[in-house]
Amino acid sequence: MLLARLHDGPEIFHTLQGEGVSVGLSAVFVRSSLCNLHCRWCDTDHTWNFEGTPWKHDKDADPGYRKHRKAEVTIEVPTAEIVSRVAAFPCRRVVLTGGEPLLQQDGWLDVIAGLRAIDPSYVFEVETNGTKCPNPEFQAAVDQFNVSPKLANSGMEERLRVAPDVLAAFATDPKAWFKFVARDEADLVETGAFAERFGIPAGKILVMPEGRSAAELDRHAREIAPRCIALGWRFCDRLHVRLWGDLRGV
Repeated sequence: MLLARLHDGPEIFHTLQGEGVSVGLSAVFVRSSLCNLHCRWCDTDHTWNFEGTPWKHDKDADPGYRKHRKAEVTIEVPTAEIVSRVAAFPCRRVVLTGGEPLLQQDGWLDVIAGLRAIDPSYVFEVETNGTKCPNPEFQAAVDQFNVSPKLANSGMEERLRVAPDVLAAFATDPKAWFKFVARDEADLVETGAFAERFGIPAGKILVMPEGRSAAELDRHAREIAPRCIALGWRFCDRLHVRLWGDLRGV
């Protein structure tokens, strides 16, 4: 069983990968609920910002924004149902996202095994915040880890968002790529410090502008692009925001 985002049933949708090294590729996304972090700018706050929690979010300033009722946005889904729904799409790239997927590794392993029993050519990406270490079985089953360490701009203390041993392990994993969300020079300096501290090769670093609209992306992109050029980092736009803004499920 998996705790999944409720969206007319589990949030499973066929779209384009919007960011990271696989940007632009057709993919089926499966979104799990629950996260161990609480980023201020998170665009999937419905997976963790539940009523009764103390976390702050940038949307708090919006008059109509309220914390989510957990029972209304979360559902326990049999893995067989997830396998069936994913297999119905004509696509063999699957992105396991969240929330934080590594909180539910056993459930995901059942999904992966079920889909590969249908077609061994399935490819699996995992979107992770880099605070939880994959167990050996999960690491072997996954084709690509999109690791997104959180910077100070997330609004959290470093002790919550940085797991040194986990990040150091991912830095040596050939399956892992590192995505950083940045908006200004301070974020870029912090990204460089991460790279030096954990030995992340420049060619494995992707820097994305922060923003939930094209206008915000444009504003921050102008700040970060020159540093990417100078340091050999990959500039990575956010295609899903360009195409659909803050809309869920696409």
